[in-house]
Order: sequence, then C-alpha cells, then structure tokens
Amino acid sequence: GIIVDKSRRWPLCIDPQGQANKWIKKMEEPNTLAVKKFTDSDYIRRLEGCITYGNPMLIENILEETDPAIEPVLLKQTYKQGNRVMLKLGE
Repeated sequence: GIIVDKSRRWPLCIDPQGQANKWIKKMEEPNTLAVKKFTDSDYIRRLEGCITYGNPMLIENILEETDPAIEPVLLKQTYKQGNRVMLKLGE
C-alpha cells in the first residue's frame, strides 16, 4: 500500500488473489473510481474523462501487454501548453 500511495508513477499490481484490487476499490470509493478493462469498448473515452476531471481509474485484467494508447499516461508524459499541463492520449 505504501508503494502505491507514495510512488511517482502509477504502479502495476500483479495481484492473483485480488487483494490489491479490493484495497484500491475500497480506498477510492468516495472518489468515484472508474473500473474498466481493455476489452471495454469505451475505456479510452472513460480514461480521458477521468484524467480531465481528476478522477481515479482502475484498469483490471491486464495481461502481458498493455494498450500502446495509454503509454503516455503510464509514463506521465506531460507537457505545458500556456499555463495548462497537457497529456497526449491515444495514438
């Protein structure tokens, strides 16, 4: 839990027993946590909304490879445009 809470990057939790998943869901419940899978047709749109409004998102059932569209999010590749911090999402 400390690594997840104090990390500068978003962690990837390998969680075969589902304990981290339950902990994250309970911890972020008051913050309108969005829970999606890469197979959900609207996960990119939902991720964009979560980033825009500052809401947390949990992506479940990630296999060995992630969707390349979210690479800038995982690496926190932000840039400044005027006074705003921007992030390019997608390809």
